[in-house]
Amino acid sequence: MEKTTPDTPVEIIPVSTLTCPECGHSESETMPTDACQWFYDCKGCGVVLKPLAGDCCVYCSYGTVACPPIQEGDSCCS
Repeated sequence: MEKTTPDTPVEIIPVSTLTCPECGHSESETMPTDACQWFYDCKGCGVVLKPLAGDCCVYCSYGTVACPPIQEGDSCCS
């Protein structure tokens, strides 16, 4: 994998598929680029997903793609 530098443009993947650990329902969602998403209501069973310990948002915990700040190499949504 090629390491990025401040001069290397990073292509942000805007959509992540969240999978509920309770019921297994998956839903593709467009991630916010200007804020973290700490909660997500599962559209399958209604449980409220919260980030796992050490993760900054629900996309980092349950998504197929990490949130935009992590993709850019930042520590997260500070």
